[in-house]
Amino acid sequence: MRIALFQPDIPQNTGTILRLCACLGVEAHIIEPAGFPVSDRHFRRSGMDYLDLVTIQRHTSWGHFEHWRHAAGARLILFTTKGALPYLDYTFRPEDILLFGRESAGVPDEVAEAADERLLIPIAPGLRSLNVAMAAAMAVGEALRQTRPGKGTWT
Repeated sequence: MRIALFQPDIPQNTGTILRLCACLGVEAHIIEPAGFPVSDRHFRRSGMDYLDLVTIQRHTSWGHFEHWRHAAGARLILFTTKGALPYLDYTFRPEDILLFGRESAGVPDEVAEAADERLLIPIAPGLRSLNVAMAAAMAVGEALRQTRPGKGTWT
């Protein structure tokens, strides 16, 4: 299981997601350009000392990421408010990449169209979206529940 962040623009959210990846043993991918330098103090503070414990792969562009993804043969699962299928109704695979867009703008159409599936996390009517770090935690939690041996145990 992998989490990919498309051009993240809030360092605290990125740091929190990378900490989540470290704690759950999930590989992280950052698709640049990011809206902040990776050395940003807010980014480091949110990730704390966990940043040294997570596998982070940086991709210099969407094209670079797509080239890597196709070579890896992994499905791309986009979490978006424009998705039609609730994430709890989806069957995840261990090699999936869970993609989350920019906090300020999501992903461009080109990226959405490249996804193998577009999932949503249902929320109360009239509200726009969840915080991206919260959405990532919910998504990876369900994906790991479905795919890890022992369903819910750390192996």
